Amino acid sequence: PWLVLDSHGADAIRWYVYTATPPGNDRRFSVDLVGETVRKFILTLWNVYSFFVTYANIDRFSPVSPEETEAAPSSLDRWIISELNTLVQDVTANMDRYGVTEAARAIQQFVDDLSNWYVRRSRRRFWKSEGDADKLAAYQTLYECLVTLSKLMSPFVPFVAEEMYQNLVRAVDAQARGSVHLADFPTPNGAAIDRALMDNTRLAMRISSLGRAAREKAGVKVRQPL
Repeated sequence: PWLVLDSHGADAIRWYVYTATPPGNDRRFSVDLVGETVRKFILTLWNVYSFFVTYANIDRFSPVSPEETEAAPSSLDRWIISELNTLVQDVTANMDRYGVTEAARAIQQFVDDLSNWYVRRSRRRFWKSEGDADKLAAYQTLYECLVTLSKLMSPFVPFVAEEMYQNLVRAVDAQARGSVHLADFPTPNGAAIDRALMDNTRLAMRISSLGRAAREKAGVKVRQPL
């Protein structure tokens, strides 16, 4: 296994094994397949994490509890927090019945949505020069997602999860548990789950994806007005 370990790391191998097929099933295995896992999941997650850290450092963002945030969260913030708490529910339920593949795939889908929908639609909120309440709400929302993800992923990718936790949590809170593997596993906040908002957002995402597919089929560039 050393060729794959040296090329992509232990966490990449773990994640590929968890998500490729359910335990006990036959599976293909190669350095390239593990590398695809790195590109599709670990690098996507790391890019979101790096985006947050870069701009949080520039703006000297300091995380606060949701109760201390003055800004009313936008519909985009409420959607991703609703998805996050639904994810915690799903991962916990699957892990309780040893459904490791389903739990890992749910995390992978959330990270894809976080990167391609939440962060992309929120970039201008982070980029604007003024530090208003909306910008703080965006920082706080993304911070909550990343910290919760580090705890959810800790049984699957222990090294990546620990690196994120140490920088996001321990670096700003000396009283926090010394390791993500000593922290409590997340519990869902049912009050934060808005099924109607999630359904409406999924519909908007579906329409957007269909529009892009139609553009590609017709050879029309994404930025070219119709």
